[in-house]
Amino acid sequence: MINWCNHPKVCRAATLLQNEGVVAYPTEAVWGLGCDPWSEAAVGKILRLKRRAEAKGLILIASHIDQFAPFLRGLDEDHCARMLADYSKPITWLVPDNGTAPDWIVGEHSTVALRITAHPVAAALCTLFAGPLVSTSANPQGLPAATNGLKVKSYFGQSIDYLAPGAVGSSRQASEIRNLITSEVIRPG
Repeated sequence: MINWCNHPKVCRAATLLQNEGVVAYPTEAVWGLGCDPWSEAAVGKILRLKRRAEAKGLILIASHIDQFAPFLRGLDEDHCARMLADYSKPITWLVPDNGTAPDWIVGEHSTVALRITAHPVAAALCTLFAGPLVSTSANPQGLPAATNGLKVKSYFGQSIDYLAPGAVGSSRQASEIRNLITSEVIRPG
């Protein structure tokens, strides 16, 4: 089994992320575009590449719930436990925005979208970056999400800073989206 945290290309991708770069990487179902969520410039680049409105908001991924600690302040233990329960598919949780997330992440919403990723490359990037990353599908608005690196290259060419190694996981759909407080399913997965 590959230790992705020691893989030179994943380490290179993490360094670029720390320097406001935009990296494409595999996730559970599709390729994603990621960057430092605190970098307005990097997030702006992703939004321009995707032709996506800032108002739509963006998902953040992490390798461990501790990386989401600032966004979880004010939640009770039961809600945090719900995020950690063993689910058979990836779930993105809509968590009440406590004012920590930048406007360019939250968009026009009163929640921030958080997912603990089980994908080994995506998780390694979060671990090496030492925090959560933006994770949005690697596709221009209105086109199908890329499911391989060649499709990412055809969509974005040299406009992204790096293409991480690896392949998408076994999920056949994008992550389910649920409201953490109400458990309402917003998007089936």
